[in-house]
Amino acid sequence: MSQTQALKVRVALFCILVGIVLAMVAVVTDYWAVMSPHMEHNNATCEAAHFGLWRICTTRVPVDDIEDKNCGAITLLGEKNCSYFRHFNPGESSEIFEFTTQKEYSISAAAIAIFSLGFIIVGTICALLSFGKKQDYLLRPASMFYAFAGLCIFVSVEVMRQSVKRMIDSEDTVWIEYYYSWSFACACAAFVLLFLGGLALLLFSLPRMPQNPWESCMDAEPEH
Repeated sequence: MSQTQALKVRVALFCILVGIVLAMVAVVTDYWAVMSPHMEHNNATCEAAHFGLWRICTTRVPVDDIEDKNCGAITLLGEKNCSYFRHFNPGESSEIFEFTTQKEYSISAAAIAIFSLGFIIVGTICALLSFGKKQDYLLRPASMFYAFAGLCIFVSVEVMRQSVKRMIDSEDTVWIEYYYSWSFACACAAFVLLFLGGLALLLFSLPRMPQNPWESCMDAEPEH
């Protein structure tokens, strides 16, 4: 592998590393979306909920305790009441609609995210082994695993987006307003970095093409 090609591979691996960190942050945190009910002038409390792949948390804060009387940032205040979705306990379900609804979607998003982490682990093993002598070919399967991991993250993002849409549109919930938070942004950035980084790594790790029309890939000079 030439020095120029090695430099490109290192840049691609760095982008993939950043994507891996962002993917891990998105999976373990629960600020994918923040929802709140319609705020009336006579409301005595502000209420909001935020959730991720594994749990949903609700927060209630008296309006008098908020300096600017704005409920937009109350997820950072007050005491949180969090409930895990219990993905792997099918006999246990919540009686609250948003918990049940969110569980139906979140169990799919969580399973896909676990597949993504699996692809990341296998890809990282291949990438580490590729640093051995004359094992550059392992970068190619590593790149594909990273690209697959990015696609899995994208599917998880879309499933969670549909989950929020269903909860907002339902007449059985009080949630009216919502916005996607920093965990969602981390997942989107992880998808871009892992998918594009995986494709770039694949292109950079391919063997040199023949430079003369009479050469074949087997006849080309070996890379040093």
